[in-house]
Amino acid sequence: MKKTASALSYTEGSKAPLITAQGKGELAEKMIEIARQHNVPVIAEAQTSELLSFYEIGEYIPEAAYEIIAKILSFVRRVENEENKK
Repeated sequence: MKKTASALSYTEGSKAPLITAQGKGELAEKMIEIARQHNVPVIAEAQTSELLSFYEIGEYIPEAAYEIIAKILSFVRRVENEENKK
C-alpha cells in the first residue's frame, strides 16, 4: 500500500479543519520531508490518512474524522505549548 499524506489547516471558529494538500507515494514522502524541515508536526495515523485521501483539497474533513483529528490537534497544541515554555 502506498503511503498517503494529508495537510490540514484549522482556523479558530471555522466549521472544521480544511484539507490543504494531499499526496500518495513519493509525493506523500516529499510532503512529510518538507513538513519536518519546517517544524510542522507530522502525525502517523494510517487509517485517518486513508479516510482523508477520499476527499478533495479545499474540502473540510468528514465528520467521521472529527474525533481523531480533534485528539491530534489537541496533542499538537500541548506539545507546542510545552516547547514554548522551554
